[in-house]
Amino acid sequence: MEGKTGSDRDNRSEYRNNRSEYKGSSAEDGSLLRPGERIDDLQRGGLRIIQDPSLFCFGMDAVLLSAYVRIKKARRGLDMGTGNGIIPLLLSDRTDCASLTGLEIQPESAGLAVRSIALNGLQDRVHIVQGDIREADRIFAPASFDLITCNPPYRAVGSGRITGTTSGLTRTPAGTAGDVSGLKQAQKGVTVTGSGIPGEPDPRAIARHEILCTLDDVVRAASRLLRPGGHFYMVHRPMRLPEILTKLCSAGLEPKRMRLVYPHADKEPNMVLLDCVRGGAPELRVEPPLIVYEKDGTYTPELKQIYYE
Repeated sequence: MEGKTGSDRDNRSEYRNNRSEYKGSSAEDGSLLRPGERIDDLQRGGLRIIQDPSLFCFGMDAVLLSAYVRIKKARRGLDMGTGNGIIPLLLSDRTDCASLTGLEIQPESAGLAVRSIALNGLQDRVHIVQGDIREADRIFAPASFDLITCNPPYRAVGSGRITGTTSGLTRTPAGTAGDVSGLKQAQKGVTVTGSGIPGEPDPRAIARHEILCTLDDVVRAASRLLRPGGHFYMVHRPMRLPEILTKLCSAGLEPKRMRLVYPHADKEPNMVLLDCVRGGAPELRVEPPLIVYEKDGTYTPELKQIYYE
């Protein structure tokens, strides 16, 4: 599941001016691109990403979450619900983490991530596994990661409108980077079961709503897979903060840093960034707010620094 923000404008506009749609100038790039897809320049470390607008393109929250990670050196990192792989890609430049893994349940998104990793030549460092967050402790060994990130679905089922019903979803065995053949395409006509959602939720609905995983699932997986003293970073909605903090503490993931993100200085926050430590001592530092836009609609200096420096 990919990034979300408080508004569709935030979702779609961040890299619009820096987009480099594929024109067929490179045979290598062309072999990785499918009809309807585009290649976007991430304006960081020469990184590029393959995106499909019919799925769910990453948003500002994914960029802010990757920038919130303070661990510069780590042996193993995991991004749960990685979507098209945006967070592992950004962390490959922002950190010295030796091995980064992205876990994604949707076959099409996992395939995009695999090809983006290949596009950037990061196959030896970044790996994509197709699998279910709810089964993460069966896929990975317990306490095997120093760093875990997650940009989960924000809305509980029954909250807000479910987007379209145009794509189905199939559960397939986990695949890894370099094994694109193992990433099966979802078949139309397959209904997601056990979600209470009629029809076939499309990838955008799965990214926004807790259809295939809940906050409980995310916290449980992070607690089991993170080593003692390891860091769990998450971005979510402030309106769910009481629930989030309660669940994190109950799972032994102690919130240590928190920062609220405001679209404008005079508006309510629409995102919250959290840094938690497994087994950490109880002490939470609330950091100064992060403001996205100036009064004239341009980005604040700090936002520009996060994106472009």
